[in-house]
Amino acid sequence: MTPRQKRFSLIIGGIVVLALAAGFVLNAFQSNLVFFFTPTQVAQGEAPRNKVFRVGGMVKEGSVKRDQALIEFVVTDTARDIPVRYSGLLPDLFKEGKGVVAQGRLDEQGLFVASEVLAKHDENYMPPEAQHALDKATAAKAGQTVKP
Repeated sequence: MTPRQKRFSLIIGGIVVLALAAGFVLNAFQSNLVFFFTPTQVAQGEAPRNKVFRVGGMVKEGSVKRDQALIEFVVTDTARDIPVRYSGLLPDLFKEGKGVVAQGRLDEQGLFVASEVLAKHDENYMPPEAQHALDKATAAKAGQTVKP
């Protein structure tokens, strides 16, 4: 094998190794990618079935029910509601009427079974996705009520 062929083989080998590494990284990234949906989008069937995703909005007033470690509550974007079940400890800042993002999946009955619940971190904070969803739902609701 000539020196030129050895160099060419090394270059090709390096490219193959880099391509494999990039493939593994992209595959891992795709596996861990979690999309955000509003309750309206979930109700319209835009959320994936049998895949983990996030749903966010406000915790509906009067919807929190606790049974030892099992908590059920409703996430709303003022247009639609999604019932959520979570087993575990809630963040200290979790309250009715405040912003929340839950990560989990839908079951066959349309109940969102959360594996993780994230709450706001100060008085004025709401996750940007949840705030955008609430603003959009409020604007849509305002557009429906005003009929010339």
